Amino acid sequence: MDTQQNTALTRALAEVPGPLPTSGVIHISLPHTDRFTVVGNHLAQHPHLSCTAVGIAVRIQSLPQGTEVSIKALAARCKEGEKRIAAALRELEAHGYLQRFRHRLPGEKVITRTLFCNQPAALVHPCRPAAEVRPRPAAPAPVGVPAVIPVQAPAPEAAPVAPPVSVPPTTPSAPLFVPRVPPPTAPKASRRPLPQPGELTPELGRAATALLSDLHRHAPQFALSEADVHRLVPGVAAWLERAARPDAIRRALTDDPPLPLKHPAKLLTYRLTELLPPAPPGVDDLAALARPRVTVTPFQTCDDCDRAFRSPTPGHCHDCRETRERRTENLANAA
Repeated sequence: MDTQQNTALTRALAEVPGPLPTSGVIHISLPHTDRFTVVGNHLAQHPHLSCTAVGIAVRIQSLPQGTEVSIKALAARCKEGEKRIAAALRELEAHGYLQRFRHRLPGEKVITRTLFCNQPAALVHPCRPAAEVRPRPAAPAPVGVPAVIPVQAPAPEAAPVAPPVSVPPTTPSAPLFVPRVPPPTAPKASRRPLPQPGELTPELGRAATALLSDLHRHAPQFALSEADVHRLVPGVAAWLERAARPDAIRRALTDDPPLPLKHPAKLLTYRLTELLPPAPPGVDDLAALARPRVTVTPFQTCDDCDRAFRSPTPGHCHDCRETRERRTENLANAA
C-alpha cells in the first residue's frame, strides 16, 4: 500500500511559483490574517545565538505587553528547564535583545523590570531620514530597447523662501541595550601551564609520585591513572620545592571537590596551577624584614632642668647648653 499523501499539501506545493529546488527546504508561504508576529531575520538567523535563545526570543516577542517573563514563568510555558531558559536569557541580554534592571516602587518594594527590543541594532544605528537617502542610479536600458526619456513638467513659480532655522546639534544618545556579558562564542583566555620545578631531582619526583598515588586513600574520588600521575608530578614537585608540606598539599588538592567529580585529573591540574604558593623568602629578604626601617631618637632628661628632650646621648637640653655657653663667655670676659 502506498504512503498516504496530504492532498491539501500537494495542492499547495503545485501552486508554488517557479521551478522547485532539487535539494533543501521548499517554502509554502500562506498569508497570515490574525495571530501572527513579525520576526526579523537578524534574530531568526543570528549566527551567535543558540536555537533555544532564538525560540525564547520569539516566544517573548509574541506575548502581549505586561506578561510575566521571568525564568519560572517561562519554564511554566515552555518544555525547557530553568537552567536552559536562564542561559538563553543571558545570551539575549549579551546581544542586546533583552535588558533586566531593578525598579523600586513607592512602597519600598523592589521589582525586576524586563525590556525586550525586537531590533536592537536600530537603537544603536538608527535609520536615516528619507531626505538623506540618496536615490539609486537608474539601471541601464537593455540593448535594442529605446530608453524612456522622462518628460519634465514646467517648474512652478518660485515661492518665497523662509530663512533657515538654526537647529542645535544633537549629541548622540547612549544605546539603551549595552551587552554586559560576553557571548558564549567569545574567545576564552588560554589557561596557564602546569607549574614546573627549578630542577626535578629524583627525590622530588619520588615524593610527588607517592603523594599523587596515595590520594585515593584519603579521598576515594581522586583515583588517578598512571598517565595522570606522571603528568601531574612536575606540578606537585614545584609545590614541594617551595617548602609546602605534603599534608597541606593534600588538603589543598582534595578539600571540597565538586559533586559529582567527573574529571579528577583536570581539577588537580587547575588547583596545582591556581593555588601555587609563593616561593619562600631568602636569608637576605628575612634580614631586610627584621632590620628597622626608621630610627627613632630616644628621649633624654636634662641634667640641669629635668626637661625631656630627644638626643642619642644623655646631657643637657638646648636652652641649658646656651645658658652654659653664655656663662662661660661672661667669665672669660671678666677675667
